[in-house]
Amino acid sequence: MNLSIFIARRYFFSRKKKNFINIISNISMVGVGVGTMALVIVLSVFNGLEDLFRGLYGKFNAEIQVKATEGKFFELSPGLIAGIEKVDGIESVAQVIEDNAFLTYRDAQTIVKMRGVSDNFLHQNGLDSVIIAGELMLQDKNVDYAVMGVGVQNMLSVPLSDNFESIQVWYPNNTKKTIDLNSPNAYLRKNIRPSAVFAIEQQYDNNYIFVPLSFAQELMQTGNKRTSLEIKTTPGSSIKRVQADLQKLLGNKFLVQNRDQQHASLLRAIQIEKLFVYITFSFILAIASFNIFFSLTMLAIDKKKDVSVLYAMGATSGFIRRLFMTEGAIIACTGAITGIVLGFIICWLQQTFGIVSMGMQTSVVDAYPVRMRFSDFALTACTIMLIVFFASYFPARKAANDVDIKL
Repeated sequence: MNLSIFIARRYFFSRKKKNFINIISNISMVGVGVGTMALVIVLSVFNGLEDLFRGLYGKFNAEIQVKATEGKFFELSPGLIAGIEKVDGIESVAQVIEDNAFLTYRDAQTIVKMRGVSDNFLHQNGLDSVIIAGELMLQDKNVDYAVMGVGVQNMLSVPLSDNFESIQVWYPNNTKKTIDLNSPNAYLRKNIRPSAVFAIEQQYDNNYIFVPLSFAQELMQTGNKRTSLEIKTTPGSSIKRVQADLQKLLGNKFLVQNRDQQHASLLRAIQIEKLFVYITFSFILAIASFNIFFSLTMLAIDKKKDVSVLYAMGATSGFIRRLFMTEGAIIACTGAITGIVLGFIICWLQQTFGIVSMGMQTSVVDAYPVRMRFSDFALTACTIMLIVFFASYFPARKAANDVDIKL
């Protein structure tokens, strides 16, 4: 065993006397352990939130979305669809028309985002897994049906069992050059019956309804214009490769985005919050490491006689410096390893049993989501090593320099 490590272990594990230095060393160890545990847990929670949002988007958005770079609508030609379908790795292409619409049911009314989708859209995501009432369908025996969010249903107070009164969907008559809002010709109107209710997340539940593409096309009078194309890739295909091939095919007039890019601002916000949390807890760990600085400084004063003997026996100033830096590393690593283990256990318990609840009834998740990543544990360990190096270096250097001056 290395001599500096052996002596540092003797100093740390010595039980001959409990003095003030031992107390500060233990406080340092506990502080580093608690800070490490908290950092591991918080980073894992942010990972869980990130995965949660990705899961929610997976039930609503397709793997790849194609939309116009400029403007809301683009002209869809048979040649364009045929060219996209020939791209290797594409399983299906769903057509989407989306815009704001005004809904009324009896005396209730609300504004929603109406999404007219082709039939294959329902098979591209996990929308069927979030249906809480009714049957997922858009057309049956030439009858149009709407699938609405639970928030929209609550605002309209519309039951799925009402076979006598339908929901009225209103949309501005864009064919008129000048629109008199009080004129009966200012709006186009169609009736539709609800078939199912979904519950994903409040943003979607309160704002969206799905209707057949033909219904939206007729109401909005868009003709061959679409707002987006939703693409599902074949199992095992590389989404990045398919996305790159599509962008090369379509050129600069179209924007091809994967799920993360469709919600880039939200995911970026989560990552920025995670970064600031990491910086904050690293600062807390740095403050906790001041105890290591003070304990090593006092240990150097307390062990001056031992250091002088070691120096007289041939020890160099570099050896003395390594001795005290090793002592600081032992204190910090003991606390860090304990904190990492405790953080892992707490995250595992939360991940497995959902011990800590969000404290509210939600259709999304009942307990705080957690996902552990090796990179977070490695980052935490590297952060502690860096902090401990700076906290231990100056007392260790001072101890070595004091011996040089004295002798």
